[in-house]
Amino acid sequence: CLSKHIGFQNKLSSFQIIILGFAGVIVLGALLLMLPISTQNGAVTPFSKTLFTATSAVCVTGLVVFDTASYWSGFGQLIILIMIQIGGLGVISVASFLSMLAGRKISLMQRQTMQNALSAPQMGGIVKLTRFIFLVSFAIEGIGALLLMPVFMTKYGIRGIWMAVFHSVSAFCNAGFDLMGNQTGQYSSLTSFAGSGYVTLVICLLIMIGGIGFLTWKDIAVKKTRFKEYSMQTKVILVTTAILIVIPAVFFFFSDFANEPLKDRICMSVFQAVTPRTAGFNTADLNKMSDAGRSVMMLLMLIGGSPGSTAGGMKTTTIAVLFANAIAVFRKRQNANCYGRRIDDSTVKNASAILFMYVFFSMLSAIIISITDGISMQMGMFETFSAIGTVGLTLGITPTLSAVSRFVLILLMFFGRVGGLTIIYAAFSQKDASTLKYPMENITVG
Repeated sequence: CLSKHIGFQNKLSSFQIIILGFAGVIVLGALLLMLPISTQNGAVTPFSKTLFTATSAVCVTGLVVFDTASYWSGFGQLIILIMIQIGGLGVISVASFLSMLAGRKISLMQRQTMQNALSAPQMGGIVKLTRFIFLVSFAIEGIGALLLMPVFMTKYGIRGIWMAVFHSVSAFCNAGFDLMGNQTGQYSSLTSFAGSGYVTLVICLLIMIGGIGFLTWKDIAVKKTRFKEYSMQTKVILVTTAILIVIPAVFFFFSDFANEPLKDRICMSVFQAVTPRTAGFNTADLNKMSDAGRSVMMLLMLIGGSPGSTAGGMKTTTIAVLFANAIAVFRKRQNANCYGRRIDDSTVKNASAILFMYVFFSMLSAIIISITDGISMQMGMFETFSAIGTVGLTLGITPTLSAVSRFVLILLMFFGRVGGLTIIYAAFSQKDASTLKYPMENITVG
């Protein structure tokens, strides 16, 4: 549908269409946010700053140069929410779903683009999968909003309805945008709910459901609780996700939040273990956390969520494949294995390439920001890891960064949401069809 509208379906690869789709929505959103009606004071916001906000929203990151609640008007907040929804579910998926509603036939090229956008293993059934994704997504966001309404309406009156909807969509899409600036101070996120087990649980569930991936939902919906019948990918995602929540939560419980009351300690530990994996909300003052605590959060930000989800980052499957390959090397096995299945060598190569790209670009960008703005390397790394992981957590320096540093973060957010391999495949769409193999020679590593 999108490729047909832009008229290049025969010239562009599906990966190039995905990139142009995200870029187009970002630019349109940035232009809409420039309108005086988008701000509370009726001012025209500079394009460089609306571009940053639009990129953060579409790439479901959450880094901001203006406090969302106190700077943007209701219209501006609505535009941001729409961009979050489009970015979370995927530009191509949204365009395809609208075409389905209009009764248009989905072409083979469009189905291939949808397959790549959702990271689906096959093209067959892709239309039904897209329909399933949207119905389930809207249902979960609606339930999340209904669960949050009693708390928000009790505290903020009728405006609590809008706040419940906004935070439900933002949490499910792993965006991290919040509307607490007018209530508890600018850039305060959800710190006022640090000890609320109810709000913490609802937001955490929305984040996790959005972050495990659409294909995982489908597998669970079909096979229910029969874990042994799940696909290898579903098993890997669920187990890896559980490990990445439990271990950091235990770490935070005994380290950074050891002096908090028991209830707050549990809530904050669990929340800070869940949210760094691309959600971007926080219930604790990150500047008061230890260097070790922030380092753990940086690792979680880099890993991110799961393939075909609303989350960004390297993905849980990437780290799981690299771990399985390391185990295979330690045991001198020829192939990496998981749950009685062999992992293809090309998958291991892709995982290695993804790790290299994320670490390299994050570190290079942190160096540029550190030099440009004169901040410490750790603070620069925290911002760049947050951007490329599409997380949105910050140590409070994003609004003060220079135009150069903001542009670097824009590139990282776009890279993190679209995906490193998508950009590489789009840039090098022509496959090397050569069957030539060079002579082999060994090289020592390690």
